[in-house]
Amino acid sequence: MAIPTLDPNAPDFTRRCLNLADPRLGAKALAASDEFFAPKERMLDPQPAVFIPGKYDDHGKWMDGWETRRKRTTGQDWCIVKLARLGTIEGVDIDTSHFTGNFPPAASVEACASTSELPPDDARWHMLVAPTALQGNQHHYIPVRHADAFTHIRITLFPDGGVARLRVYGRPAFEQALASSAPESLVDLAAAINGAHVVCANNQHFGLAANMLMPGRGANMGDGWETRRRREPGNDWAIVALARPGAIRKIEVDTAFFKGNYPDRCSLQAAYVTGGTDESLVTQAMFWPVLLPEQPLRMDAQHVFEREIADIGAVTHVRFNIFPDGGISRLRLWGELA
Repeated sequence: MAIPTLDPNAPDFTRRCLNLADPRLGAKALAASDEFFAPKERMLDPQPAVFIPGKYDDHGKWMDGWETRRKRTTGQDWCIVKLARLGTIEGVDIDTSHFTGNFPPAASVEACASTSELPPDDARWHMLVAPTALQGNQHHYIPVRHADAFTHIRITLFPDGGVARLRVYGRPAFEQALASSAPESLVDLAAAINGAHVVCANNQHFGLAANMLMPGRGANMGDGWETRRRREPGNDWAIVALARPGAIRKIEVDTAFFKGNYPDRCSLQAAYVTGGTDESLVTQAMFWPVLLPEQPLRMDAQHVFEREIADIGAVTHVRFNIFPDGGISRLRLWGELA
């Protein structure tokens, strides 16, 4: 598995929003006009696309993405993707990494809201990205301005070719069932699927901090947040914007698969933040009240804290501190909605 990298040229929506086309959250590539050279499901792989020289299969050169055959008739190729959750869309990334002589000259993206697994023939599709020229072997970050929430997207290639990855960045619609839940029930306010996101982290050398907010337990050591070995004083940290304001009542810190590289201790600070920028939060967070005092951690274990949590009321953001460095698989913050 490739070591994750953060594209410094990527726009803010790629960091502040959730990839609603992530299969780990439940997104699916449902149908495509053609997938002769490479299957549609490969286009949604959460890992960066790779190129393997000399690798061929029965259909030709193996490519890490969705690739259609060379079109010899009129028309365009298309693929319909069911998003992980109903949500508003703020931007897309049409990534043609490693597709050079076989990328589409142009592509468009439409969206619809449907209660069916596969939208019916009469579904109302809205144009999010008009046909846009593409280049080979590069990301195409395209902002979207549409207020409606959608369940499915359709990418159309003009006329054919290959797309390595498709990312659909948006904000999940907070489930009405959660918003109207009984006061005694708790909601995981740090779950990406509920709308939480990582604002920033001081280091993400071996694993992205956003992995901590994904569903389930980590699949392996690469499916978590892991920092480099710290060779100077201090500690590593990540700031998380919660899905909704709430009072945290239960915390889980999971070090699954991290054995020789788990943090020695962890703590949490939190605050109710209004206004400001992501950059200003980094300085503010150093002085936020303590939500969870320093707690020892163990290798490859789930740690649950309740009595140790300070009652500081409703919060919107947390700063998760690990001492001094290491890897965390998952962070769960169950709270009562404010």
